[in-house]
Amino acid sequence: MRPSIGSCALSRATTLEPAAPGAPALPRLSELRRRLAGVAGLVPATSEPIASRGRPEEARIIPARVLETPLVARSVGPPEPLPGPVAFLDGIQRCEVLAYAGAMPLLGADVAAAVRERVGRDLRTVHSERRRLLIGRPEALALADRAATGVPTIALSTEEPPHPLRDLDLAHSAAERAREEVERSVGDRYRRQADHWLVVDGSLAESPGWARDPRMIGVVKSHASLPVGGEDLRTYLELPAGHRSSVFQPASRRHAPVYAWGLRLWDWAGKDLLFGLVRVEAAPVPDTVASADRISRWLLAERSPLSADGRWDRLLYGIHGVEAYLRARQ
Repeated sequence: MRPSIGSCALSRATTLEPAAPGAPALPRLSELRRRLAGVAGLVPATSEPIASRGRPEEARIIPARVLETPLVARSVGPPEPLPGPVAFLDGIQRCEVLAYAGAMPLLGADVAAAVRERVGRDLRTVHSERRRLLIGRPEALALADRAATGVPTIALSTEEPPHPLRDLDLAHSAAERAREEVERSVGDRYRRQADHWLVVDGSLAESPGWARDPRMIGVVKSHASLPVGGEDLRTYLELPAGHRSSVFQPASRRHAPVYAWGLRLWDWAGKDLLFGLVRVEAAPVPDTVASADRISRWLLAERSPLSADGRWDRLLYGIHGVEAYLRARQ
């Protein structure tokens, strides 16, 4: 679950619940764009400026409390298969600019998430959820109301005057939060029925329940926020393949407490400094420190082989399988 930028408010027309059984199918984004093209006051759009993408998280060092002092690179041993059954959770989102109401963009978003459970060699989808949304300022949503009947909406904040780039940033952030909500929904549903290990693509820290769960593992691919500085930072960023850092507790007042460590999945020599590096998160309990090597060996056994995906060096087989399942049904 990735941090987002800006703020938004959900309209009273939706609580982002899935469509009721038997309800009419929501239009695809291409069909929704076609309908909006016929609405007076709206100008259809098919793309957005590259610069409008959500601003990258500010790169910074937030000193963490190192639990295994000093901070060193620790060999975790050979890869070891995850004990089954085991489940994987991931979510996806796709956003398109559908129209403009003056300076105000209207975005269509598809968000989805799923939990797939692996027993032996068999992988099955246990829970999945998909939502299609229309995002924009209240005035723009009002113009689109008839053409988008039945489509859930997210109304952006009106505290600032319209600005197309800022509004696009806010809309993308709103879509991210909607995706995170769907991820939490399917993850919580799975946890209510099973207590198998659950590996999540992203941080556990934004869900207090997940952060406390002793059988959940978060795998974070982003490193904009780093836990140490100075020589410790060099140690952290130069971890050899198959090594982890000492366990630390990230410092944050906004997120639930977790324990974490860096893990190098693939050798970075001759490549980027962050190549193959992930941050692993787990519950803040003593057993996590004792289990860090074992969990790391499990994740090493899940490494995806070389592929066309630009993130292959940080992907896990199970997570990639969930994403492929969701995109095949997008």
